[in-house]
Amino acid sequence: MISKIKSPARLHGMVKPPGDKSISHRASLLNSISKGVSHVSNFCVGDDRSSMLGCLRGLGANITRHTNCKISGAEECFEIIGSGLHGLAEPTDVLNAGNSGTTMRLISGLLAGQDFFSVITGDDSLRNRPMKRITTPLTQMGADINGRDDNSLAPLSFKGSSLQGIEYTMPVASAQLKSCLIIAGLYSSSPSIIHQPAESRDHTERMLNSMGGDLEINGLTIKTGNKELSSVDVKVPSDTSGSAFWLIAGACHSDSKITIPRMGMNPTRTGVLEVLKSMNANITIENEHLEGGEPTGDVTVSTSDLIATEISGDLIPRVVDELPILALAACFARGTTVIADAEELRVKESDRISATVDSLQRLGAQIEETSDGMRITGTHTLTGAEVETHGDHRIAMTNGIAGLLASGETTIGNSEDASVSYPSFWEVVSELQE
Repeated sequence: MISKIKSPARLHGMVKPPGDKSISHRASLLNSISKGVSHVSNFCVGDDRSSMLGCLRGLGANITRHTNCKISGAEECFEIIGSGLHGLAEPTDVLNAGNSGTTMRLISGLLAGQDFFSVITGDDSLRNRPMKRITTPLTQMGADINGRDDNSLAPLSFKGSSLQGIEYTMPVASAQLKSCLIIAGLYSSSPSIIHQPAESRDHTERMLNSMGGDLEINGLTIKTGNKELSSVDVKVPSDTSGSAFWLIAGACHSDSKITIPRMGMNPTRTGVLEVLKSMNANITIENEHLEGGEPTGDVTVSTSDLIATEISGDLIPRVVDELPILALAACFARGTTVIADAEELRVKESDRISATVDSLQRLGAQIEETSDGMRITGTHTLTGAEVETHGDHRIAMTNGIAGLLASGETTIGNSEDASVSYPSFWEVVSELQE
């Protein structure tokens, strides 16, 4: 699929991104191993949703999609009948995480503590993404895991085994690694002590505590528990990472005002707002409130006179998914923006440092690649060109927003890659162009 984008004279409207992927995945997994019945509405969309639900159903989880749900009041809702911690069944086939690293790593934590045999794999891209980061601590807990390249690459197989707690210092701040170990801890005979080097997304901790879990959190240290969980209804807020594309579009366009209702405002996810505010973006937040333990708010962004900033250190884990689109924002800021300490970008769905630099250079940006990030000098202008997605949904969408801001026409090859996390993205772009 090829998408051709031109910058509209005005960029005004309300955008409702899909439900938050991180929260959706955790709501489905944790409710599947809880006791009771739950309803999860505003579930994320795209291929990653199919991957997580497919793996859970492969393990015997009772998950039913409803339309016009009378209980949640939502147009679409997933009813999950929890089986408790020990109610899953040995899968009859290989579980497939598709392109979803979150599914692969969270489900691996779940499989490590089961008393049956299982195998999980993914697509070509996911099978070449590093998994040693999770297999090493899981093996230390007693999990019996086999995988390619000394257990560093999927497919991964798990044999029934008994887990025990460990004390583990995470090498990097990673919500996926942390959540994998917390989930495995539900099946351990003793608690694990997890030391984080910096803050990362805390959706798993929030949801477990709302379900009656017995996690103990002291600063950056977490003590896991193995208490049975109680099902909870979840109304998933709009995805923060999906919202980031429209925040940057609104801040950078010369005549814009975009409102995003019910955007996720979890403090471990709002690094993108912190960065944009440090860049002098015109952003207002209204109607802030909690839904199922997760803060949300209505966010409005309008044309801004952006200034350069530095994105590095402890901020990186809270903006890692938004760095490509923030690099685009830097193209429209006065001065030179530095992104550093972001080596993690090189092992995402693509090498997102190289992919971002390649795309923005083709559009005329003054951007250079460094070993752990990028340097971008703002010019306030981009020129339409042919760009590629590098097989990465976030690069596809970054290029789409660039097309809304560049002069001339921007042609994006393989633009269907955006459907992994945001199937309606190009429809929204078309609506805003009108």
